[in-house]
Amino acid sequence: MKILAALGVMSLGLMATLSSAQMMNKYGDCTIYPQKNKMMAFTPAIAGQLTVEVNLPAPLWYNGDTPDSIKSGAEYCMAANMASRAGLSKVSIKNVAWDGLVAGQTKNFDLALSQISITPARQKVVTFSRPYFYSDIGVMVKSASSFTVTSSSIKALRIGVQQGTTGESFARDAIKAASLKVFPDTPGMFTALQAGQIDVAMTDTSIVLSQAKESAGRFKVVAQYKTGESYGALLPKNGKNNKMIDAILGGMVNDGTVAKIQKQYLFEVWGGDPTKIPYLKP
Repeated sequence: MKILAALGVMSLGLMATLSSAQMMNKYGDCTIYPQKNKMMAFTPAIAGQLTVEVNLPAPLWYNGDTPDSIKSGAEYCMAANMASRAGLSKVSIKNVAWDGLVAGQTKNFDLALSQISITPARQKVVTFSRPYFYSDIGVMVKSASSFTVTSSSIKALRIGVQQGTTGESFARDAIKAASLKVFPDTPGMFTALQAGQIDVAMTDTSIVLSQAKESAGRFKVVAQYKTGESYGALLPKNGKNNKMIDAILGGMVNDGTVAKIQKQYLFEVWGGDPTKIPYLKP
């Protein structure tokens, strides 16, 4: 297996050299896991690197608020292992707008790893890999909230969602929320929750769990809705490397690499299995 070269966090050409010992199994703070199958030949969008798009911030998935500050995280370490298996020595993270990303408007990248739910509407403009994570829609409130969230009471609460997400359509169409406020990004939604402008913030359970963990006790996830959603790597429509990227990711799912990364960066930090959170009926 060809391992990643002595590189630390890299974005926009920034590199940090690692020691010779780290070269064997590290990229930034990520563990590079060995592969059993033959390394796959790969022609990246930008020579010499795996270019990965994401909409930041994404705590626990990418630990850092800017591309050049990220050294770890569940999806970042997945990207590092994918680069290794593609024979590439560099990962370049591009922070892009969410709406443009899921609308297939971004260019010159290999894949996007950004907790993107696979939906029929999105599949019309982009290609998805096989799933690598399953997530429902979570309900987060301020820890000091005095109300109880139930299947009936939530319909009358002020619900915040992110524009263009499955959480937005679910709150509008399935829950039929009486008061719905749409935000362009998750930081704005979480700020509104803290300020008392909305009662609950709704988006993927994995995302609100990550935010609650980062909130120093200000937020808590009290419920979720079962939707059967799954995350996939978003790939350029008709991209020349799409089949190969899917095969690399599939290999990482099958050999347990993805499970090890998610256990380290998600489940252990969350403190347990997210499926244990109570489910509501829409």
